[in-house]
Amino acid sequence: MTRRIRTGDFTTQGQIFHLSAMSIIIGAICAFIAIGLIKIIGFVTNLCFYHRFSFSFANPTANHLGGWEVFVPIVGALFVGLIARYGSEKVRGHGIPEAIEAMLVNDSKVQPRVAFWKPISAAISIGTGGPFGAEGPIIMTGGSFGSLLSQLFHLSSIERRILLVAGAAGGMSATFAAPISSVLFGVELLVFEFKPRSLVPIALASGMADAIRVSLLGPGPLFRMPSLQHTSPLLMMVSLAMGLVGSGFAIVLTWAIYGVEDLFRKLPVHWMWWPAMGAVVIGIGGLVSPRALGVGYNSIDAMLNVKLAVSVLVSLMLVKSVIWVIALGSGTSGGILAPILIIGGSFGGFLGEVLHAPHPGVWALLGMSAIFSGVTRTPLTSVIFPLELTHNLGVLLPLLIASSVACGLSSFILPRSILTEKIHRRGLHLTREYSVDPLQMRYARELAYKPTASVQADALVRQLVPTLLKQASADPWLSVCSEDGQWLGVVHVMGLLRSDDNGGICTVEECIARVPTVHEMDTVKVALDAMLESRTGWVRVASANGDLLGALTTDSVLQVHRHASQLETERQRVFDILPNFQRPV
Repeated sequence: MTRRIRTGDFTTQGQIFHLSAMSIIIGAICAFIAIGLIKIIGFVTNLCFYHRFSFSFANPTANHLGGWEVFVPIVGALFVGLIARYGSEKVRGHGIPEAIEAMLVNDSKVQPRVAFWKPISAAISIGTGGPFGAEGPIIMTGGSFGSLLSQLFHLSSIERRILLVAGAAGGMSATFAAPISSVLFGVELLVFEFKPRSLVPIALASGMADAIRVSLLGPGPLFRMPSLQHTSPLLMMVSLAMGLVGSGFAIVLTWAIYGVEDLFRKLPVHWMWWPAMGAVVIGIGGLVSPRALGVGYNSIDAMLNVKLAVSVLVSLMLVKSVIWVIALGSGTSGGILAPILIIGGSFGGFLGEVLHAPHPGVWALLGMSAIFSGVTRTPLTSVIFPLELTHNLGVLLPLLIASSVACGLSSFILPRSILTEKIHRRGLHLTREYSVDPLQMRYARELAYKPTASVQADALVRQLVPTLLKQASADPWLSVCSEDGQWLGVVHVMGLLRSDDNGGICTVEECIARVPTVHEMDTVKVALDAMLESRTGWVRVASANGDLLGALTTDSVLQVHRHASQLETERQRVFDILPNFQRPV
């Protein structure tokens, strides 16, 4: 059996076409799901805070309930607790860890009841004043729909994952009118790879969702602000400082959320009641700072356009942080992106006002990017997302500095983010670092060899035991040759010894398993895949005309990884600046 797989800088197969077609459908449907969820949130907000029937988007800020406002989030949280207990426990939280867990544990299979109950619970939670954004539940809902559709077809686990992320990206794109950020968010956080087979379907789903959103809700940025050009050295220093401080803020928020979650776990009551207990703080916080309730899109717009006083910014930052941390730690349903934007924006806007910056709105945007990057560890998304929200390309360079610094420092201090810490606490390990597999960088012909020590194919293993014991300390692989000197393959010394331990009297040729043959221009990764499929420790390597060049063994694969590890760890000085006479003898 000869394997031949096309090599290239990107490997793309026919799966990209049917995945792309399905992703376009998923993106279109998720756009309507996202818009529908926003309408439902508006309906719940209007009903609970203004006692009117309307699906138009509303903010609970201007309600006239007075002290009765405290009870609205509590009632909503009670409903969320009931849904979580008797509907699906997966509705708890902001949705992104649940989507990741579905991909890691359940082969990207999401239960239908999650897709049904998640948007309902989120609409109730946010519509009754919960300090969340709609994007997390929409991402989970869109991902659930993508997973459900994929389960109707004969697809692999990886292909289902791609469609799940395509649905998540479509939902986020339709929510924020940010198609590029949605693609980057899916690639940096959810899909765990950077390949055309996943990038293209996700991009098509995101683009389709945004196109439908524009046709229904109109074009334009979600938050308009003056277009500014800022590239001064002073602003670069401000961006650097904002990244440092923003990462610290993100770290504190991460510690606080999981600290609160640990406290709730110690309470002698069922977790169904935790959201209602956390909602008490939400209601009180709404009395202190009404803008802290709900998604707060109006507050984001106001701080970007410098329409909020310093006292309002400070109270909004503190109250939003406290009630968001407690609410999320209690396990209620809601997203994290909009609260992070509000907390970061109020923080940056406050600094800009206090330090008399020429344009405090830019500082607010930098604060959003820095804390968003520090919390989510998605530096590219954290740069493009504010740009798509405002269409303010003049702050691209400052955003790049603030986002990169915040991500780097928070990654150095905290091993996991808000989005992945919950995964770790459930006993799962997750890494989000993308790198090129060193096995993809080497051809099979480079590592093919024929061991110098050889044995005859018709020799009895039992007669070779003394020789094998000596050979084990040298090269553990032996060439196997026929009587006329023809090279047949290789065999491992320990494999021969084990065959003798089993009491069987067999020849060396009988101990050679049937192995596949790979082409000399195949990568070592292809050879390793062939070993895994055939359950052997080596493969034959053939030239273009069919001549056997040698064998590629598991030891050769380890050699590639050993070399890659040396490139990471071994340091040396290439240029020696010391003159020869100053060198020690």
